[in-house]
Amino acid sequence: MTTTRLPLFPLNTVLFPGLVLPLNVFEARYRAMFRDLLDLPEGEPRPFGVIAIRDGHEVAPSGLGLPDDAEPPAGAGAGFADDPMRSFFEVGCVADASTIRARQVPGEAEDSTAADEEVTGYEVLATGTSRFRLLSVDAGGPYLVGEIEQLDEEAGEGAGALASGVLRAFRKYQKALAGANERTLAPAQELPDDPSVVSYLVAAATMLHTADKQRLLQAADTATRLADELRLLRQETALISKLPSVPGAEYTIRPTSLN
Repeated sequence: MTTTRLPLFPLNTVLFPGLVLPLNVFEARYRAMFRDLLDLPEGEPRPFGVIAIRDGHEVAPSGLGLPDDAEPPAGAGAGFADDPMRSFFEVGCVADASTIRARQVPGEAEDSTAADEEVTGYEVLATGTSRFRLLSVDAGGPYLVGEIEQLDEEAGEGAGALASGVLRAFRKYQKALAGANERTLAPAQELPDDPSVVSYLVAAATMLHTADKQRLLQAADTATRLADELRLLRQETALISKLPSVPGAEYTIRPTSLN
């Protein structure tokens, strides 16, 4: 088994391979993480691990609100269990930070090489690339670092046929959701043919609890994930059709993480 170490960014959401993740980074521990990622050679990948939180807080109590010089910095494991492994789900997604833009003290000219005291945070745009299994967590440094094992994506039996069924079920789900919210359904977009891409796209776009999304992320293979999605889509579509309206508003917009 080949393992590697990767900076960890815990979130109250699940990231899937191929999906884009915008981040607004302001806590000291994560500023340190992205500072180190910026030090990697230009043009090289800047990978970090996104792991969903099972029990804990995305933002440490000492990190709430905007940065404050008088506020003590949060430790690497602040907001999580003494053994952070207990706070996280087992499977996460490697993300590549394609864009890291520093926010600086007002009045300072933007400069990627600005001194640390001038940087108040980072605006990051990252893309999920592959799944990993979290084996251990090191909280001894300025930010959490995980020992991880990369997970291959196996197709499984009947993935192609299942993908076609999932796409049909997803379209019915979209129509039901649009009707419940009294919205006009947007014109159909061209959807991918690759079963694994379909499985991740539908998993990300369907309104599900974190635990359900996590189960889809860590499915043994693509076919298993698609079969689970088909069941969930049919179940959700039937439920929505029985409701006069769906509370909660913007279902198609994924919020930027507060951290």
